[in-house]
Amino acid sequence: MLRVDPRRRGHLVGIIDNLADRIEAATANNWLGEVQALQVSLDAAKAKLTTLDRINRTQDGKPIHLGMPILGVPA
Repeated sequence: MLRVDPRRRGHLVGIIDNLADRIEAATANNWLGEVQALQVSLDAAKAKLTTLDRINRTQDGKPIHLGMPILGVPA
């Protein structure tokens, strides 16, 4: 899974703002296919931002130690 570097949060916010502006322009020009495609990108960018904020809030961006896996069933 690819994650956004927390230091790039501002860039991601800029992308979201740009997509919103482009959706507004496409809507004004009645480019419905473009609006739909941009909306998909906007939804994905917002989801990434939400995930980034959740990870930073709950884990401070640190990895979680999951421990060693147990292979097989003990006899």
